Amino acid sequence: MAILTLTIDGEQLSANDDETLLEIARQHDIAIPTLCHLEGLSDVGSCRLCLVEIEGSQKLFPACTTRAQEGMVVRTKTERLQRNRRMIIELLASEGNHQCAVCVVNNHCELQNLAYEVGLTHTRYPYLYPKKRLDASHPDFIIDRNRCVLCTRCVRVCHEVEGAHVWDIAQRGIHCEIISDMDQPWGTSPSCTSCGKCVLVCPTGALIAKGENVAEMEKKTDFLKYIVTARVKREWINTDGEE
Repeated sequence: MAILTLTIDGEQLSANDDETLLEIARQHDIAIPTLCHLEGLSDVGSCRLCLVEIEGSQKLFPACTTRAQEGMVVRTKTERLQRNRRMIIELLASEGNHQCAVCVVNNHCELQNLAYEVGLTHTRYPYLYPKKRLDASHPDFIIDRNRCVLCTRCVRVCHEVEGAHVWDIAQRGIHCEIISDMDQPWGTSPSCTSCGKCVLVCPTGALIAKGENVAEMEKKTDFLKYIVTARVKREWINTDGEE
């Protein structure tokens, strides 16, 4: 592991060569919006909200999956990037059926917070009003695909942390959706452990706990870093002294 120097938004910074631009930016309180990224899970760069400009290239690069390089000059707040981020949020809003006023995570929703940040009051694009399925077959949880933004956090936490791999993505394009096992009702899934990790990491109201009222459910993702740290450092010890 080597130490390198790069510039982000005019500020010269030092970093390790195995760190991503997003990690470095957050270490120095440089705000870059994300939706699919969550500390403790692998990065897939699917939401494209963390795109940044790198001097010398016309392309935009996802900060969550782009490794730092010596002498790199990065910009995170240009007018081009701001337009691009607003467009992505508008497209997400128009593609799904997001009814914030009656959602259990109203005012606790990451997509809603991003819309507030860019000042979004309406979209320039026609609403698609897709016919999405709601599955309430699980005794404790509900999946409402109308509010899903396909961030795949649920897929990754179930596979990488819980080890059950209940969730996956089916279909293509506008028809893509999250499914449980072989597209069977969640409540009949033989692999689901009912741990609720997928519900907690979901950034919107797509995965919720039953019994929650409007604006009542606040999701907390801090548990992930404790689990990951404990596994890496092997801090969890059984009472008999064996690991």
